Amino acid sequence: MRKFVITGAAVSLLALTACSEQVDYEEATVDAADYVEAEAAADAMEAASEEAAAGSAIPSLAELPVSLPKLAYLYDYRWRMPADEIGPLQRRHANLCEQQGPASCQILGMSKSGEEADEVYGELQMAVASRQARAFGALLEDEAEDAGAEQVSAEIGSQELSKQMVDTEARIAARTELRDRLMAVLKTRRGTVEELVEAERSVARVNEEIDQARSWLKEMEGRVAYSRVTVRYETGVPVTNDFLAPVAGAVGSLGTVLGYLVAFLILAGAVALPIGGLVWAGRSINRRFERAAVEG
Repeated sequence: MRKFVITGAAVSLLALTACSEQVDYEEATVDAADYVEAEAAADAMEAASEEAAAGSAIPSLAELPVSLPKLAYLYDYRWRMPADEIGPLQRRHANLCEQQGPASCQILGMSKSGEEADEVYGELQMAVASRQARAFGALLEDEAEDAGAEQVSAEIGSQELSKQMVDTEARIAARTELRDRLMAVLKTRRGTVEELVEAERSVARVNEEIDQARSWLKEMEGRVAYSRVTVRYETGVPVTNDFLAPVAGAVGSLGTVLGYLVAFLILAGAVALPIGGLVWAGRSINRRFERAAVEG
């Protein structure tokens, strides 16, 4: 009977061991299958990302919180041409600006100085929408080339206004919050008469600062939205390697040299004549005294 019990217990223990090993094997099989599926999904995602990167040379940055810089662009063009051609080309450029419409181009200033036979200088200042400034510059160049003008220089500059605009916006927000607090004090009427009067004065000062800061912000936003385009016109002879150029320059400056020489002689005479007169008068008086002493 005891042997039967021991034999049954051994059979039961073997059965439990076999079941446990089967469960462990099934769990290990499931874990291995999950790992294989996860690795396959990761490989598929990596392949998809590589295909997307291959299709686009520049990765997409739409999901990144990027703050674009606020730039105020400055365009400067300079042309050289005969004196009698400056006025017509300047008017053609001004008409070209007006044709774009006030929302795209506005004339800020226009000037011309000098004689037709002498050196003439002209300048045209415009405010052009920043998105159209480069294309408008190309139109200006086409008009100048049609007029036979020679382009001397073309420059594009910019001024960073991001920090100034952010600081101004922060200042407006802080002053607005301060004004709201002061207005709350005035509404509750808590405090002495002097405190309430001082609060009203503070509200007036804060409102003035807010208006000034908003004006600065609007001005900077306008500079970012509209680029400053300056066109300069001038006459002049380009520098060449002509042998007679130095000789012509020397002959041309001869009149200036003679003028300076005559001016120097006039100044010297104006100083020397009074001094010479005093010396002559002194000697004359001295001679008279000597004659009187000899005769006496």
